Amino acid sequence: MTRIPPDRIAAIEARRDELQALMASGELAGDRFVQVSKEYAEIEPVAVAAGNVRRLRAEGQSLQQMTQEADDELRAMAVEELRANEGTLAEAERKLALALLPRDAADERPALLEIRAGVGGDEAALFAGDLLRMYQRYADRLGWRTELISASSSEAGGFKEVVVGITGTGVFAKLKFESGVHRVQRVPATEAGGRIHTSAATVAVLPEAEEADVQIDDKDLRIDIYRASGPGGQGVNTTDSAVRITHLPTGIVVIQQDERSQHKNKAKAMKVLRTRLYEAERERLAAERVGARRSMVGSGDRSERIRTYNFPQGRVTDHRINLTLHRLPEILEGELDELVGALVSQDEADRLAQLDG
Repeated sequence: MTRIPPDRIAAIEARRDELQALMASGELAGDRFVQVSKEYAEIEPVAVAAGNVRRLRAEGQSLQQMTQEADDELRAMAVEELRANEGTLAEAERKLALALLPRDAADERPALLEIRAGVGGDEAALFAGDLLRMYQRYADRLGWRTELISASSSEAGGFKEVVVGITGTGVFAKLKFESGVHRVQRVPATEAGGRIHTSAATVAVLPEAEEADVQIDDKDLRIDIYRASGPGGQGVNTTDSAVRITHLPTGIVVIQQDERSQHKNKAKAMKVLRTRLYEAERERLAAERVGARRSMVGSGDRSERIRTYNFPQGRVTDHRINLTLHRLPEILEGELDELVGALVSQDEADRLAQLDG
C-alpha cells in the first residue's frame, strides 16, 4: 500500500481550510463562488480521510513510545492498543489512497445503455429483452429514470436492438463495467428436446455527452428523412418522420424512427451521435494513456465475454473476477448490487496496485 507523505496530507487539509475561509468571507460571488464551492465539495471528503490518517499516525507514535518507556502494566496496554491502531491505520491509509485516485470524469453522468442480440437468433433477442428488464428493474431500485430512445423488436419477442437513456446519481459509475458480451445458457421454450442452447447479447454503456462536450459541424452531417417502417403503432408509415444521420468524418450512422415527430427523432438521433463520438474520444485518450495494456475490469471490450447466465444451474458467473452467484432469479429481477460492488472493488484494487507498482 502506497504511504501518503505527511506533507501531502498537510497540503490537502490546508487547501480545505483555505477554501472554507474563502466561502465564509462573503467576498465571492457568481461563477467564482460556484467554482470554489465545487472544489471544496471535492476536497472535503479527501481532507477528512487525510485528517484521520494523520491522527492515527500520531496516536501510533505515542503508543510506540509508551511501549518503550512505560512500566510493565502500561506497556502491555500500549502494545494491545498499538496492534489495534495498526489495523485501523492500514484501513484509513487505504481509504485515503482511494480518495486520491484520479476519478473518471464521466462517473456522475447519465448513460446510454445499448443492448444488441448476438449469436442465437430468436433466443438471443429474447435474452436481450431479459437484460433490458434486468437493468430497468435495477434502475427503479436506485431511483433512476429510464427513457426508451430506440428499439427494434423481434417477431418472436424481445429485441434485436434497444437503446435506453438512464439518468440519476452515479449512473455511469455503477453501470460502466456492464459493457461486453453477456451469454445465456438455457432451454428455449421452442426446444422440444429439452436441449440447452447458448445465446448471447452485447451490452454497451456509454456516458451521455452534452452539447458542450462534442462540437459537431453541420457540414460533417448527412441527414436523410424517410418514411418510418416496422412496428410502431397506427400511423407510423403515414409521414416522413424517420431520420438517418451520418457523421461523415467517422462514418457513424444513427437511425431514429420511434417518434412520429421528425424533430423529436432528429433530437434523439443527435443525442446518440454526440454520445458515441464522446465515447470514441474517451477510448482514444484511454488507449494513449495505457498503451496496449488492458485492465481486467473496465476494458470496455465489447467482443469479450464478460458474464454467463446459466438457467439450469441457477447461477451467474462474471468471468473477469471469477465470481459465481447462485441467485439467477434475483439478479434478473435487478438485484445487481453484489455484482456491481464486486466489480467496483476489483477496479479500485487494480488501480491501487498500479500506484504501488
